Amino acid sequence: MSDLPPLPGPCELCGGLRGTRREGSLICADCGWRYGDAPDPDLPLPAIEVVYYLRYDRRVKIGTSRRPRQRLASIRHDELLAFEQGGRALEQQRHREFALVREGGEWFTLTDEVRAHIAALRERGEPWTLYARWLSDALR
Repeated sequence: MSDLPPLPGPCELCGGLRGTRREGSLICADCGWRYGDAPDPDLPLPAIEVVYYLRYDRRVKIGTSRRPRQRLASIRHDELLAFEQGGRALEQQRHREFALVREGGEWFTLTDEVRAHIAALRERGEPWTLYARWLSDALR
């Protein structure tokens, strides 16, 4: 249970419900967006490149996207494991790191080494909360 007070309503950016006070403003505890502000609907949201880790059975797909909600909706998977901010270069670095357990394409065996990497990413936060934070930072 969180000891942070609830926001009066959902955050306009991420839908978070917990808040904190900072410099006289009510701030979403999840993404850091100032409560009451709304992103300009006439402007496109900034593109945030992420490397995603999807589990399907005992395999993990390590891919990248600038539109993770759309991309993940198009891929059969059991669970979103983690995000890390970065694009193609970071994705290729991860593919090289785990090359010994590559099953084909962007799919890797879920070994202890891969699990440990994902666990370290999860310590930073839940994937969609992190994404909302990165989006909030880009909008500011």
